[in-house]
Amino acid sequence: MTKYTVLKHDEGNFLQSDEWGKVAEKVGHRAIRRDFKDGDSVLMLVKDARRGRYLEIPGGPLIDWQKPKVIREVFDEIKRTAKVEDCVFVRFRPQLFNTPENRKIIAETGAKPAPFHLHAQNTVILDLEKPLDDLLSGMRRQTRYEVRRAGKLALEVKKGNSKELFEEFHNVQVETAKRQNFIPPNLDELEAYHEVFGKNAMIYYVETTKNLTTDGKKVIEGEPEGDYIPAGTKINYGLFLDYGLEVEYFEAASTEYGHAVPGAYAMLWQAMADYKEKGLKRFNLWGIAPPNQPNHRYARVTTFKTGFGGEQVEFIHAQDIVINPLKYQITKLVENIRKKKRHLS
Repeated sequence: MTKYTVLKHDEGNFLQSDEWGKVAEKVGHRAIRRDFKDGDSVLMLVKDARRGRYLEIPGGPLIDWQKPKVIREVFDEIKRTAKVEDCVFVRFRPQLFNTPENRKIIAETGAKPAPFHLHAQNTVILDLEKPLDDLLSGMRRQTRYEVRRAGKLALEVKKGNSKELFEEFHNVQVETAKRQNFIPPNLDELEAYHEVFGKNAMIYYVETTKNLTTDGKKVIEGEPEGDYIPAGTKINYGLFLDYGLEVEYFEAASTEYGHAVPGAYAMLWQAMADYKEKGLKRFNLWGIAPPNQPNHRYARVTTFKTGFGGEQVEFIHAQDIVINPLKYQITKLVENIRKKKRHLS
């Protein structure tokens, strides 16, 4: 049923899949699905937090937003479920573009903007139905240069989804997080992606095939002297999740040489070609900074991702439906403090 639902709703992706519900259950949450007529559906996750229990609806619900009767029916069920589960609030972030018309539709559900974001509200989406030459020409000039430089450095892009590779990815991402000051998913989460999504969860990684200078600019011919990047060194990693018509560049990691060698450019270019060949329509680069926020923690990665061209997309901000007003005030206070500490505003 779920695969049909996601395909019926062109904007849908893995966030409203049964697989995402199973991932949530493996890491300690509870998943509830409600199906309605004509392929409309909603996946709800019951989550316990120190600030209170809440009902999360990621990337959904998947419904016909042009039918007020359908919207009322679905949200009545969502609110009923939240009350039965003793939730403080409902948080959802639909796959709707942030337009005045859509904001009006959402406001009529009784929801209000949440103090915190939910799942790649701002992102870049590439159209994989375009020819590869068009995708390449649509990139920023510097990005095309780095893609081509990766070829001149003889970088090799590989992929796999063994349990051992997921563990390796986790170890590298922990080190990346220390350097770049972010909170990575824990190993239990990564193992859940691997177990539930199977071959739809793929790790790409980039290796040097020749000795390189430490600045990543030149191949070293002959026997190297002094410091250098040895052949066979892994540089970059990426976790890609695909479901329905869309693939996400979901998680990333890099070694100490990631800033010097254009491995991430080579990896994304190869992934674009692979998923296009697989028949997917969209490549979601999964998360950039909101417009006009140069101090946002995603500002640096935004420069990298927007260089690949595509469409910069802003979905409706995460919305909250308050069930318990008194306890919800605690949530607002905690999340506003957290947002400032994490440089997300």
